[in-house]
Amino acid sequence: MSSDPTFTTQLPVPEAIIEAVLAAVVFDDRGLVPAVAQQHDTGEVLMLAWMDRAAVAETLRTGRSCYWSRSRKALWRKGETSAQTQRVVEFCLDCDSDTILLKVAQTGVVCHTGRRVCFFRSLRPDGFVETHPVAVDPKTLYGG
Repeated sequence: MSSDPTFTTQLPVPEAIIEAVLAAVVFDDRGLVPAVAQQHDTGEVLMLAWMDRAAVAETLRTGRSCYWSRSRKALWRKGETSAQTQRVVEFCLDCDSDTILLKVAQTGVVCHTGRRVCFFRSLRPDGFVETHPVAVDPKTLYGG
């Protein structure tokens, strides 16, 4: 694998590589692994979600992020209801093989609250403050 910082994961990947990745990932007792989405060019941490085997495989096959929705108990293809998509630029696995980092090219906002990122509250001496304003009304995103 290249150590060149401009290197990107070539997606989609062949089925043999997908099987090797699935064998390498350590899923928890629920069959899930946390996945952090980070904007590839700025390093901005966008969100944390969960992936199961099918979500990992679909992400590698399509080059678009797919997660497991714990509330819906179904695959969640980022942007399928909001058009706020993530194209995966690089797929990374941490040292323990139990956390995935997806470096993505984000289209639009990430958070269901209409903010650029899900991590929009930061602790200050007097409590939490919102560091990212609502960029898009959630009703506009989801037709509500």
